[in-house]
Amino acid sequence: MISAFFRWLRFAAANTLRNRRRSAVTVAIAALGTAAILLAGGFALYTYQSLAESSARTTGHLIVAQPAQFTQDEDVPLQHGLSDAAALKARLLADDAVRQVLPRVEFSGLISNGDKSTVMMAAGIDADAEFAVKGPFLTMKAGQVLASDMRARVMLGEGLARSLKAEPGSGLTLMASTTEGALNALDVTVAGTFSVGVPEIDKRLVYLDLPSAQRLLATDRVSSLGVFLDRMEATPAAQQRVKAALPQLAVQSWIDQAPFYRSVKDLYNRIFGALGLIIGVIVVFVVTNAMAMAIIERTREVGTLRALGTLPQQLVRSFALEGLLLGSVGAALGALIALAVSAALLWFPMQMPPPPGRSVGYPLQIAFDGLLYAGTLAAMLLLATLASAVVARRTVQRPIVDALAHA
Repeated sequence: MISAFFRWLRFAAANTLRNRRRSAVTVAIAALGTAAILLAGGFALYTYQSLAESSARTTGHLIVAQPAQFTQDEDVPLQHGLSDAAALKARLLADDAVRQVLPRVEFSGLISNGDKSTVMMAAGIDADAEFAVKGPFLTMKAGQVLASDMRARVMLGEGLARSLKAEPGSGLTLMASTTEGALNALDVTVAGTFSVGVPEIDKRLVYLDLPSAQRLLATDRVSSLGVFLDRMEATPAAQQRVKAALPQLAVQSWIDQAPFYRSVKDLYNRIFGALGLIIGVIVVFVVTNAMAMAIIERTREVGTLRALGTLPQQLVRSFALEGLLLGSVGAALGALIALAVSAALLWFPMQMPPPPGRSVGYPLQIAFDGLLYAGTLAAMLLLATLASAVVARRTVQRPIVDALAHA
């Protein structure tokens, strides 16, 4: 059985070489189609991974807060805040998958240089752990990052610093409502300026240390706790465990806090799904056309083989194997092209232009995914084989006399 299959396979290979130019064109188009699908899919996967890591780095893999924090607006700062954050942090750190827990105080107010005041969106952070755990989530433009010994120091977004004509060492005043609704002020010194890559955020964002933020708001509460895990894949299981351990609190995952990630993924799935469909149709038409021409040229040969006792299904199998060979060679070459381009982008980096709403670009890279490669190659082989079989089926069923009389 196996020897018979290889005999038919050699027969099919010999037939594909009878018209080398046509076979080469078919293989080239199949290769380019495969490479295009793999490169487009790899770019989409890299984009998803980058956005997921960025979102998780910003908020934490899990966000723990009062239920009202996610569903209701606050009348006064930290109305829905968490009390006894230190005890909650200790309980969360008891989970083996939890790497760090970062408390966060978020509030709005005014920031002034004495001559000019503007609206700010402020975040009180654990200065020592924030930048060590999150990694490079912002770009320092001047000065230095906050540290635990920097009381009453702030970091300003680049646009906000420009608006206030502030630089490291400048004195500013923060004004905000306390949790009781009274107005409070805090004199601070600029430690540094930064950019998160989004101009609209850079015009408003202020970072200060957690104790200073709580002193300004006259409270010991925090807005939420960001839970950072040892790996992204642990998020669903860890979310269930934290929910079970803290049933009185709400626990959201990073994806619940990432509408931009969900929107981009939905958009790219539609775009690259349509692209893959179009490329697949093109490959099918090319293989179908090549096999149709080959079969028409060999109609009398088909009639002769039929007259010698060859069964129609055997001929269909032979033509299908020809399509399989053309598709497999093209798909293999396409996969090699995609791998070569992916490797080249690592050795010779290219930068994509900034997406809408951002001021910095990002590296162009292609992610490798075994399932994507296996699925694409299998689809190409299947399409090429089926296209060849369908075209061959009509010809081999012709009466022998008509096939032999074909001019």
